[in-house]
Amino acid sequence: MENDRNDIPGEPGVWVFVLGDMLIFGLFFCVYSYYRALDPEAFREAQLALNQNFSAFNTLLLLISSWFVVLAMADLRERAGKLAPRLLLAAGSCGLGFVAVKAAEYTEIIHAGIGITTNDFFMYYFIFTGLHLVHVVIGIGVLALLFGLSRSEVSPRGLKLMESGSIYWHMVDLLWILLFPLLYLMP
Repeated sequence: MENDRNDIPGEPGVWVFVLGDMLIFGLFFCVYSYYRALDPEAFREAQLALNQNFSAFNTLLLLISSWFVVLAMADLRERAGKLAPRLLLAAGSCGLGFVAVKAAEYTEIIHAGIGITTNDFFMYYFIFTGLHLVHVVIGIGVLALLFGLSRSEVSPRGLKLMESGSIYWHMVDLLWILLFPLLYLMP
């Protein structure tokens, strides 16, 4: 089979979805930045209530999961496919770890008496991280489908579908890479 390396990976529709999703989150980030600029002290004080250990560990989990997905796709493209199922399972496990850590973080925050109505910072925090968490859960489902596809010989069409799923997972990772400094690190 001849594979043109100039092809854009994945289906065109997934790229349209990614662009739309990133534009929506970009708009959210602009709104957040505007309101943060109106009251930077209140946002900074609220930000100090967050446990950066949770967010740093979650960042590590998502970066490692994306690395596993890259390795799985490389394995499939080389037509070996022997490691891909295990790598995708590892990526999904990292995703599940992210969900567990986020649940622990939410529990800690809520037990401290903080909620979505506490102030503007926490309203944005819960909306952004909640929307991202929905993306992660969907992504774990996508990784489970990719795991299933990778357990048998992958056709060229199957490879395109797997690339599309991989693109989605990398978008989820990219969103977190933007959220992490915005919510946890920005002074």
